[in-house]
Amino acid sequence: MLALSVLARLPLGINALAIVLLMRHEGYSYGAAGAAAGAMAIGVGVSGPYISRLIDRHGQREILAPLAIAHAVGLAIIVMVALAHAQVGIIVLASLVGGIAFPPIGAVMRPLWPRLLADRPELLTTAFALDAAIVELAFVGGPLLTALIVTVASPAPALALSAVSSVVGTLALTSLPPSREFRPTPKREDRHFLGALQSPGVRTLVAATLPVGFCFGAVEVTFPAFCEDVATRGVAGLLLAIWSLGSGVGGIAYGARHWTLPAYRRYPRCAIALPLGFLPLALPSSVAVMAPLAFISGLSIAPLISTGSHLVGDIAPEGTVTEAYTWPITALVVGISLGNAAAGAIAGSAGWRESFVIAACAALLGAAIAVTQRQTLQPAG
Repeated sequence: MLALSVLARLPLGINALAIVLLMRHEGYSYGAAGAAAGAMAIGVGVSGPYISRLIDRHGQREILAPLAIAHAVGLAIIVMVALAHAQVGIIVLASLVGGIAFPPIGAVMRPLWPRLLADRPELLTTAFALDAAIVELAFVGGPLLTALIVTVASPAPALALSAVSSVVGTLALTSLPPSREFRPTPKREDRHFLGALQSPGVRTLVAATLPVGFCFGAVEVTFPAFCEDVATRGVAGLLLAIWSLGSGVGGIAYGARHWTLPAYRRYPRCAIALPLGFLPLALPSSVAVMAPLAFISGLSIAPLISTGSHLVGDIAPEGTVTEAYTWPITALVVGISLGNAAAGAIAGSAGWRESFVIAACAALLGAAIAVTQRQTLQPAG
């Protein structure tokens, strides 16, 4: 399941970079390429909760299999219109539609863990931490595969690989017994129009995750600005990989420990740890000093995400569990998009140090929300 989930989520690490490289290869501006990549990210984030609501009502394979195929078709259309040198608006629209059709694999995986570990609930923390750490493989492996393919061929085959991995991974994952045995919630007449958001705890997680996403998006853009100032822009890829490695190591270490503190009490503590790791990024003046600080700043990412995932299952309203897992992901994606845009402006006008400080302040805001609203995170009963 984990291996197939990585394969199905590999497009998350391929699509944005491959779209940018494809459009630049065909003569489009960076602004146009960024708009197309951003449109796909927005499509993924906005559609996730509503797709998950359909999964809660109709089942996993019934919804995910058509979506994976639609996403692959969307990627093919992006390649065709880019190679035909179509207007930027057409490519942006194709990217948005392709993103809307992306299967929310992360939200689908997380409801399966409590079922798989029903007789070993003490392993849930480990499972969620492992899942969060393994997601980093998609974000590290995707860009590396894209770079390799572009080096020996062109950007178009990278998007072809993305399409194949989405279809094969999703169809194989949903053919396994845990996914096949997932049963839709019986139709209820009193279903609330807010769905999972009727839960105060889910709303708190969404509100706390949005500024955290802003922090991550700002850091993604600020690392290249830092490298352009003290070294070369290409070194940013190394720092981002080290950052992701730190998250993976932090997730594995967090999951390996047996926690007696319940998830609703661990989450605010993890949220407080996050900005403490990001503030020092504004200090170094060399890549050699920045590299270990990037690793340290990543250590608290996967533990925070995995604790939030564990918590969602405890506070989600009945019949909305898949949707509930998706809302924090949507908040994260939207926050990342906002952080990307804001950091570009801040780093260009004020400087990369100020951009790192703003990123840490955003994470601090997320921690403040988690701490002040912590009572809403406690499961009922």
